[in-house]
Amino acid sequence: MKPRISEQLTLFASIVKWSAYASVVGILAGGGTALFLKMLSTGTGAAASVPHYQLFLPLVLLVSSALVRYLAPDAAGHGTEKVIEAVHQRMGRIAFRVVPVKLFATIITLAGGGSAGKEGPCAQIGAGLASVFASVARMPESDRKKLVICGISAGFATVFGTPVAGALFGIEVLVLGQMMYEVMFPSFVAGIVGYHVAILLGVTYPYESIAIASEMTSWGFLEMLLLGVWCGLVALFFIQLLHVVHSQLERISRHWITGALIGGILLVIIGFFVSQDYLGLGLSTIEAGLRGEHLPAGAVFWKSVTTAITLGCGGSGGVLTPVFFVGTAAGNLFATVFNEPNVAAFSAIGMVAVLAAAANTPISASIMAMELFGSAIGTHAAVACMTSFLIVGYHSVYPSQLLGIQKSDSLLAPEGSQLGDIERSVLVPREKSLFQFMVKFRGKQDVDKETEKKDSGVDV
Repeated sequence: MKPRISEQLTLFASIVKWSAYASVVGILAGGGTALFLKMLSTGTGAAASVPHYQLFLPLVLLVSSALVRYLAPDAAGHGTEKVIEAVHQRMGRIAFRVVPVKLFATIITLAGGGSAGKEGPCAQIGAGLASVFASVARMPESDRKKLVICGISAGFATVFGTPVAGALFGIEVLVLGQMMYEVMFPSFVAGIVGYHVAILLGVTYPYESIAIASEMTSWGFLEMLLLGVWCGLVALFFIQLLHVVHSQLERISRHWITGALIGGILLVIIGFFVSQDYLGLGLSTIEAGLRGEHLPAGAVFWKSVTTAITLGCGGSGGVLTPVFFVGTAAGNLFATVFNEPNVAAFSAIGMVAVLAAAANTPISASIMAMELFGSAIGTHAAVACMTSFLIVGYHSVYPSQLLGIQKSDSLLAPEGSQLGDIERSVLVPREKSLFQFMVKFRGKQDVDKETEKKDSGVDV
């Protein structure tokens, strides 16, 4: 009996310890996120009052690039990628200067009309403050790593107003196909505390109640499979476009200043000749799709292009808000093509399905659907999210993600490798391609037919 009491006391002490540590991280992340969102709202409001403010995009991207390049290079890109890299390669060590630099560079980018997201800075703020807290408390490296993961979870939970999905996202996004259960409890604590702290500080979250049939019919199941395939392909296009545009901008611009100016000019041209709806966060377009309004057919393409240019030429910000935009537009277009009356539901499911594929996080994406749009959407969203997750393959908006499982027995890749390293080195163990398999199968059929003819006495 004594060993059992000792075991439970030890586990209870662990719960108390991580509840305290994770609560501190949640308070820091919630406060930091609230400050960032209020500053962003003020900045975008001030910029919108300036006539044709998007014309200053070349200068905006130049300033944002200079801030990151000279003050905190680790704040480059869309934020979350650098945090994942810090967790896997540096045991969660993040310099404090990354937090304010990322905050101001992102506000400048988004307020000026750059197409990026607001979740990357929040994840980096939460993780950076958690790393600082671990240093002040002189915690061991293993505990620091756990706290930084809690910071990621709290950042996502507070910026989107989804405490459960945000907490799961922080531990699901690190390794494709695996979740760190040892960090699950403190991540939930940090996410829930951060969410409530942000609400107490005045942050509000818009929720859309989406009407959808609670029962899954056979046709509805097939539609969700098709929608998942479509969203997986859209996510793959988005991911590849980010890589291609970044490499092409580096190739044609010999200096980072030139790249920022070229990118800014391209965005101005798109805003002037196509639509300004594809610049900035694009929240009004997302909300329109979730209300059931039909979006332009080219929304998926143009938002992907403006996001790739913004992030590829030195703009600062996250990548998931554009993913939400692209996903909403993809689901909206799917409903339009199939003449579905419930456009809002398909837009909502498309939003989370593209997220599941782009970030390889089908579980947290499915739960996010229920937190944002109601539990009735859960079964439909889960089917679409799992399908899109499989279709996208070994690709991700976060190249530092590690591979933890094989998505198919016919497409093996070295587990533990970064997705960015294996995109062009996927191994095919049995049949090297579907085409070769079909050729062998057809050949076997021909042999069997000849054998049957011989056995029946027919001259072959």
